Amino acid sequence: MDAGRLARSAAPQMPRCPSPRRDVLVLKPRPRHEQARAFLCHFDQTSFILASPSSFTATTGQRRRRSSAAKNPPSLNLHDGSEVRGRLGTTTGASGGPSGDALPAIPGTPANFEMSSRSPSPHPGGWSSPGLTTPYDTGGRNSPMRGFPNGASHNVTWASAQAKSAEVKGYTAFNPRNQGFFGKHFRRISTSLPFSYAEKEKLGRGRQQGNKAMQFLNRTGRTLWRLRKSLGVVLFFVLSIILFYVTPLHRLWRRSSFLGGGNKYVIILAANQGGGVMEWKGPREWAIERDSVKNKKRYTKKWGYDLEIVDMSTKKRYAHEWRESWEKVDTIRNAMRKYPHAEWFWWLDTNTFIMEPSYSLQSHIFNQLKHITYRDINYYNPLNISHPLTEAYLDPETRSLNGDGKADSINLIVPQDCGGFNLGSFFVRRSQWTDRLLDIWWDPVGYEQKHMEWEHKEQDALEYMYMNQPWIRSHVAFIHQRKVNSFPPGACGEKGDDPKIHYQEKDRDFLVNMAGCEWGRDCWAEMYNYRQLSNHLNRTPWEKFKDWISDSFKHMRESNKKDEKSKEKKKEGNK
Repeated sequence: MDAGRLARSAAPQMPRCPSPRRDVLVLKPRPRHEQARAFLCHFDQTSFILASPSSFTATTGQRRRRSSAAKNPPSLNLHDGSEVRGRLGTTTGASGGPSGDALPAIPGTPANFEMSSRSPSPHPGGWSSPGLTTPYDTGGRNSPMRGFPNGASHNVTWASAQAKSAEVKGYTAFNPRNQGFFGKHFRRISTSLPFSYAEKEKLGRGRQQGNKAMQFLNRTGRTLWRLRKSLGVVLFFVLSIILFYVTPLHRLWRRSSFLGGGNKYVIILAANQGGGVMEWKGPREWAIERDSVKNKKRYTKKWGYDLEIVDMSTKKRYAHEWRESWEKVDTIRNAMRKYPHAEWFWWLDTNTFIMEPSYSLQSHIFNQLKHITYRDINYYNPLNISHPLTEAYLDPETRSLNGDGKADSINLIVPQDCGGFNLGSFFVRRSQWTDRLLDIWWDPVGYEQKHMEWEHKEQDALEYMYMNQPWIRSHVAFIHQRKVNSFPPGACGEKGDDPKIHYQEKDRDFLVNMAGCEWGRDCWAEMYNYRQLSNHLNRTPWEKFKDWISDSFKHMRESNKKDEKSKEKKKEGNK
């Protein structure tokens, strides 16, 4: 259809469109068919005016949206522009013909309406809308203005805005700029992947969502954050326990009289530092003394006890051969004066070693004193002492096998070995009964008259008093020897297999006394062996782990050596 035919077909229809009346206020709404006809009429007039050549005199860089009608634009060959202006009117609003009122002017359009001045579209399909559609050629060769597809530097195309949005949102199919050949192929691979994988890739951009370890850590962190209040209480409790044992607080706790009660116990060690009563010590004796003192210091520091180390070389009054070994009595008396708040005093010889420092005196002995001691010496009686006494003048408590049977009445705790009482490790309690016993024990009549008869001196003196003084029996209790005074093999028998006397590793005996080692045995070797055994039995978990690794390697080497020897023997046998 040419422009002349279009103009002639449109001319008779123009008077049908009523001109709007601006001076009349319409109160009654018009019917729908009239509203539709008025809208179409106004749309035809406006579109015809916009189609004028002068309306496209804007910058060539501005491209408008292509319409379906613009794919094959009609050729408007208007021979007389004045005729059209007379029929339809001008853009300035002047009356142009029988159509009546002039159409309103469109802002920005030129007054001269020349259809012949319209320039054709640079591309088939018409003009594009600026900022809404993708430019025809981003290369810029056929663009009306090079460098700016839509005609200006501040204009943004739809494609560039979409690309910027995709960069922010992390869209996986977005092709970054200036990636070249590899970027295009990466995009094709990404878009060809399944949807689930692409979604995982999108969610994991910049993070390691696919790593199971990271997922586990994230879940753990979220769980800990939800439980932060309860975990804070638990953490505070654990830190309090750690601080309690790392700092000296646990020693203060164990030493206090109203909590741990460690100040009630004193360990007396006759170290003889500087030499013995009758002779000076050699290198081995010094090594034994050093190990023994170190062992007692560590134990008393752990449980808050007091340690009294007595240097016998300074006591000149003990130099007389008849008085030697009776110094225990005087030393105990002096310790009671020095520690007035202590209740129990534990005497230990130098040749003793505490094998289990984790045992406290309270838990190991004194909290169960009634159950681990016995009053009836007939239970184990190597001296064949008659018990109980049967004289009629004695009171019922003295004639009883177990005295009064109360643990509070026990003032002296003594173990027995194969030869009788053993005073290498025994306990004395502060009481009036103890003061009376020490006075009689220290009486010079005993050691002056019996020093030739009593081979073990103060030990034989105590046995004599027990047999002949009825008031002593009711306050003396005997304790199983392995509880506080185990013997090594060689003491009380060379085999060392007596379950009542000798040390048992499987039972983790508390203390070992190398009694009589100076008479034909090696005291230093025995002390060294038991020290090493104690360190091995009381290893920390970390030390046990290291020893397990070293033992495993040793076992593997030994097995490999045995295999090699067996192979060599087989080869020799085959030859």
